[in-house]
Amino acid sequence: MYKAFLHHAVETNDVSQLQQLVEHMVSEDVALLISRQVLQSLALTIQSLPPALHKEIGLFLLERIHPRVVSFEEQVTIVREGLSSMLEAEGDHRAAARMLAAIPLDSGIRVLDDDYKVAKYVKIARLFLEDDDSVEAEAFINRATLLISNCHDPELIIHFKVCYARILDGKRKFLEAAQRYYELASMDVSKIGKTVAEDDLFVGLSMAVMCAILAPAGPQRSRMLSTLYKDERCSKLDVFPMLQKMYMERILRPAEVEAFSHGLRPHQKARLQDGSTVLDRAVVEHNLLSASKLYNNIATDELGRLLGIPSAKAEKIAARMISEGRMRGSIDQIDGFVFFNRDSQVLSHWDNQIEEICNQVNDSLRR
Repeated sequence: MYKAFLHHAVETNDVSQLQQLVEHMVSEDVALLISRQVLQSLALTIQSLPPALHKEIGLFLLERIHPRVVSFEEQVTIVREGLSSMLEAEGDHRAAARMLAAIPLDSGIRVLDDDYKVAKYVKIARLFLEDDDSVEAEAFINRATLLISNCHDPELIIHFKVCYARILDGKRKFLEAAQRYYELASMDVSKIGKTVAEDDLFVGLSMAVMCAILAPAGPQRSRMLSTLYKDERCSKLDVFPMLQKMYMERILRPAEVEAFSHGLRPHQKARLQDGSTVLDRAVVEHNLLSASKLYNNIATDELGRLLGIPSAKAEKIAARMISEGRMRGSIDQIDGFVFFNRDSQVLSHWDNQIEEICNQVNDSLRR
């Protein structure tokens, strides 16, 4: 009787009848065994309705079922999955992610395998990433991380790794992201089967190159650039000219940087605290390293002109890179010069001699 009523209400798109059926099913007047079966049929059937009606009935059902959600977890899951797919198709990725995130996965009422949980966490993370929200995405990928070792689905593992790389990219951990993207791009397709296409590997390779270019200049990035440059596939990428110049440690020109910036994603164009972009910072640091290969020393004013930034900012960047061990050199702030490739042992010995003299003076004063 209930199923016939449901079938007629869906065929006629009668919202009021469907709402009455929901009200009746969630009441305690109906046996739980019957209400579960009817609501499950309802959850599946409303997906054939027009999107507006599907959304209206689905949200109405979730609202009415909420007080007894523990008794109808499976039915709630079906409704939320359907609504999430609809919202995703409409382009509302954040709402789709939140719809899935509300599915009870750890209540203990249902026994769910780890593959199912990981699939849901990865899907939620992917939807948040589509909305450029790496913070929310990371929260769900972290949950998946606890279970991924028990996962046996190769395709799911790859999706997890892609999401993890994109999160590192979104958090501007570009060097780590480049390494993760390159690992994905280096997978053996013959062992994976049809899970990953060759085109997908090239996308991963291109993202690895972009992230390596955006990473802070230094020995680690140089090693990553070397690995990518030696990969023959990179020569086919549009970003190869930029990769080549960075690997060869040549100074980049504004026109080249501008052309490269057109391929960046919105979060990669974000402004830093000083008003510059991530790309601006990467290019300035790269050009500074390139200058260190051309000059033994350079005046800070001239360095500023070479980098296209004020001399004070150029000196500050050089100081930071030297202090972080990403560039060898020293700065003479009195005369306004930056010295490259200075022998650090000589400087250390000179510092030790000054410290020894100061200690001797202190000892004399104490006497």
